Amino acid sequence: MTDARTTSRRSQAWFGAEGRSGMVYRSWMRNQGFGHEVFDGRPVIGIATSASELAPCNAHLTRVAEAVKRGVWQAGGFPLQFPTMATGETLMRPTAMLYRNLMAMEVEELIRANPLDGVVLLSGCDKTTPAMLMGAASVDLPAVMVTGGPMLNGKYRGQDVGSGTHVWKFEEDLKTGRMTQEECFFAEGCMARSHGHCMTMGTASTMACLAEALGMQLPGSAAWPAVDSRRMETAQAAGQRIVRMVEEELRPSRILTREAFENAIRVNAAIGGSTNAIIHLTALAGRVGVELSLEDFDDLARAVPTLVNLMPSGKYLMEDFCYAGGLPAVMAELLRGALLHGDPVTVTGRGIAENVAGAERVDPDVITGLDDPFQPAGSGTAVLRGNLCPDGAVVKQSAASPHLLTHRGPARVFDSPEAYHAVADDPDLDVDENTVIVIRNAGPQGYPGMPEVSNVPLPAKLLKAGVTDMVRVCDGRMSGTGYGTVVLHVAPEAAVGGPLALVRDGDPVVLDVPHRTLRLDVADAELERRRAAWQAPAPQYTSGYTWLYTQHVEQADRGADFGFLRGSRGHEVPRDSH
Repeated sequence: MTDARTTSRRSQAWFGAEGRSGMVYRSWMRNQGFGHEVFDGRPVIGIATSASELAPCNAHLTRVAEAVKRGVWQAGGFPLQFPTMATGETLMRPTAMLYRNLMAMEVEELIRANPLDGVVLLSGCDKTTPAMLMGAASVDLPAVMVTGGPMLNGKYRGQDVGSGTHVWKFEEDLKTGRMTQEECFFAEGCMARSHGHCMTMGTASTMACLAEALGMQLPGSAAWPAVDSRRMETAQAAGQRIVRMVEEELRPSRILTREAFENAIRVNAAIGGSTNAIIHLTALAGRVGVELSLEDFDDLARAVPTLVNLMPSGKYLMEDFCYAGGLPAVMAELLRGALLHGDPVTVTGRGIAENVAGAERVDPDVITGLDDPFQPAGSGTAVLRGNLCPDGAVVKQSAASPHLLTHRGPARVFDSPEAYHAVADDPDLDVDENTVIVIRNAGPQGYPGMPEVSNVPLPAKLLKAGVTDMVRVCDGRMSGTGYGTVVLHVAPEAAVGGPLALVRDGDPVVLDVPHRTLRLDVADAELERRRAAWQAPAPQYTSGYTWLYTQHVEQADRGADFGFLRGSRGHEVPRDSH
């Protein structure tokens, strides 16, 4: 392995150096038992793993990493595993989204600072997948993603239960007396009964599918359950493939094109994916210089029906989706309808169309066809504009109540999610089914970190009266496992003086999803008077990472990335200090 390509490999600046410099790098690596032959110029492959017991969805990734290593060795590479932080949505406070950008920074700098020629990214929970993709894109070394896979279907009293989605359902059952606390404790174990991330079409499953749709993950690999042996086969195949990608110099900048993002947006509509995908795809596009606007998500999705019958929009779960044909079957159906670009190159070195050729819909009730879709075209995520959201807001139509998509009602305003929760169970709370619940100061700067709090539970007195949904408006996010008529990502957020900060109790809020508008029916002169009196909240933080975050985070319509992280900084070998 002494050809020009081998000697010019990035890792050879470390391991191929002569004299003291090379000796330092090689000798300390050999204390792990590596023989001298691993420094002969073969591709050095980093395996970035977010395995952590503090991120339950990612806890099993250490085993997945072993399968990747096998593949790298088999293909003639030199695998080196390294840890990254894990942004686990289930435990982190105040929200894992606060740390997505920090994780992206860490991944980027670890890849750049070390003697790597390519990298395999092991992710699982919601924010780990976009964070790793963002970091790798900004370095632009060959990279392939391996997501950890969904949990097995939850099973409780003869029915399938979905992680996240049934948390909201069980909470409603507790409040209305249909379930006891003891029954709820038992159901917890039935809902999460194996390793893996949420098995609903929440954000974790959505981003796994979109990593595949973008071409950054091997075909079919998004849906294999975490405990299925084929998850390990996929990981091993990824290890083999990354070695070839280094030899082919196949980098993210060749894969993450405008056409690839258009494919991902349409796939997200077809699978009934999470609204969080909008923020993550927008941030990732900013790393590779692809311009995406909120209107792109609406315009590109309008012609796409929802084909996948999964919770929270439908009734099935990811295990069913996998056995029904997985994402290749969905993409093949979209290609049949000329709704995808077939040419964009992927980590396989082939185009999308070639990757999914021959994919079948094994169960047409789980993955429906274009001729008889689960939900009609135009039922995906809608982008709203109006005097309440001049920079945009979104609503997931497939998870909303059709009768509320056009609605006018009086606002009931809460200055924080906590303020609402403090009174949500009050039997005298002044709300009815027509009320529009407004939760503000939950945006990127205001909370900070833009938590998944927008789909607050309905007031207890309305649940007991049989009300199942209300319009809710918030500058925060909603879990991809959530449901309801919830307007999200209102921009600009209240904390920076967005119109949401000016809403008062009783103001008429007008939602018109068919016409893509959200407005406050208050005279412009009155809003200007309120704006003149508005004062920005005092800074919550004056030091540390959270201060850095609040100083540099962009608004939701820009992907909530740090402005100084936009673009690629490349993979130039850092200077040698030895």
